[in-house]
Amino acid sequence: MFEEKGKVYLVGAGPSDVAYLTVRSQQLLSQAEVLIYDALISERLLDLVPDNCVKFHVGKRGGRKSTPQAEIDRLLVEQCLLGKQVVRLKSGDPLIFGRSSQEIQALIAAGCPFEVVPGISSALAAPLLAGIPLTDPVLSRCFAVLSAHEPTELDWEALSRIDTLVILMGGRNLGEIVRQLHRGGRSLQTPVAVIRYCGHPQQQIWTAQLGTIAAACAGASLSPAVIVIGEVVGLRPYLQPPLAGQRAEMLININGNLVSERMSPIGDNLKSSPLDLISPIAMTQTNNQHPAPETKKEAENQIIPASPRLPIRASSSLPLANKTILVTRSAGQSGEFTHRLQAAGATVIEMPAIEIGPPSNWEGLDNAIACIQTFDWLILTSTNGVDYFFERLFAQGKDARSLAQLKIAVVGKKTANSLKLHNLQPDFIPPNFVADSLVEHFPASLQGKKVLFPRVETGGREVLVQELSAKGAEVVEVAAYESRCPDAIAPEAKHALSKQAVDIITFASSKTVRNFCQLVEASQLTDKLDKVAIASIGPQTSRDCKQLLGRVDVEALEYTLEGLTQAIINWATIHQPPV
Repeated sequence: MFEEKGKVYLVGAGPSDVAYLTVRSQQLLSQAEVLIYDALISERLLDLVPDNCVKFHVGKRGGRKSTPQAEIDRLLVEQCLLGKQVVRLKSGDPLIFGRSSQEIQALIAAGCPFEVVPGISSALAAPLLAGIPLTDPVLSRCFAVLSAHEPTELDWEALSRIDTLVILMGGRNLGEIVRQLHRGGRSLQTPVAVIRYCGHPQQQIWTAQLGTIAAACAGASLSPAVIVIGEVVGLRPYLQPPLAGQRAEMLININGNLVSERMSPIGDNLKSSPLDLISPIAMTQTNNQHPAPETKKEAENQIIPASPRLPIRASSSLPLANKTILVTRSAGQSGEFTHRLQAAGATVIEMPAIEIGPPSNWEGLDNAIACIQTFDWLILTSTNGVDYFFERLFAQGKDARSLAQLKIAVVGKKTANSLKLHNLQPDFIPPNFVADSLVEHFPASLQGKKVLFPRVETGGREVLVQELSAKGAEVVEVAAYESRCPDAIAPEAKHALSKQAVDIITFASSKTVRNFCQLVEASQLTDKLDKVAIASIGPQTSRDCKQLLGRVDVEALEYTLEGLTQAIINWATIHQPPV
């Protein structure tokens, strides 16, 4: 927890994906009063700070106007002396190729307390996420991490003798790096990988040999990028499992020269053994056809079967690996769904298409709660309805005991779970998690019964009220919350859509479909949706998708977030990209 007096926390953000943030870093961001952050910090990390947190962008990018380091030092000291809890958020790790030492010295000189919180450096994250090991028993017994921001200051002759080099801030000087390493004795056939924006949806990877890598990357922006140089780059195809239902036979030299390649279904009598599909180093002497290499030279010349060259994510064995999914739920409700998708390997971008808030006034709901004893049934169709109903119930000095004479019907497991948080069990949950099913399977006669229905203020469906009334119920519908369209698309989502980097867009309600279409039209992104799969939680949402987007590619069989997740996994398994 933060202390009462001012303090500065120099926090490493890692590769700027929320998934790779440390627990300590996330805790500090959630309590920050002041955030001072660098250029490469993801917008998603900025969403973790409180709404009243004061943010200062002080990023430094080559060739652009940037905040002088002395000004950053002054700002840190100033905010700390004002008694603020300051998070200085840095990409990667605070003490790897940054200016943290100077900032720490300024804080010490001013008597400001501080704490340094480690982060995952891109020097480690980028090779890992690209499927490249930095060490190997045969090919790399050591590695070095260096900055090539000022290449003339480095001892390239000594660096040329190190098995594996990981180079940061070297994109602008790639040609010079090649020249210096070759001059120092490094072979031009050495495998090289350039990894740009590691861990981001827009991550790119170029692989070639030392003599051809500059040409392979010609014309591309290589900032920010991590360059990996060494024989271990050639292991990348071996360390990614094949797609479900397929195996590959690919004869390949360890330096990257492809000899032949073919795809076969699992069960074919391939020449290679199962171990061949894991790693050349994992093979044992019992595999007489392809014994394990004993030396680096032997490994460089051996031709062995390997797994296919799959997409870049290290978690490619998961069903949603290499899929970028846009989630359109409200900001406060997307967490569980996001975590489900991430657990299946997806890269998730949140684009809230709904903002949830209180209704224009509480009069209707407050009046209903004041005479709650006159109702027979309470119907709750969403977690929002549950949350806001109980908020007003407690505001009137009541609690769950005041509902003792009521029976409660809910739509959906998630709504039922929200009710259980208030130590209440629903009396009825329809078998299909939609409002229509509630009326169809209602367990008792509604004739003459008084029903309280707290609901969204505008934009909700009227069918439930109409059908309950048709069965003889007196329905009192009151506004419990309102859902509004946000003013603009979240920046990360807008960027991904504009670059056509999204594979699937998910919709959990009809209103999210309508708001999404309004937002993309205002941002002139409608023409970017042609190749994106549309995933819907159920029939009513699908109807709006078809009407406004022209199609539905995925529909959940069970109308829940779990059902939608499973439907997306099933779809992705069928629509795996060709290898």
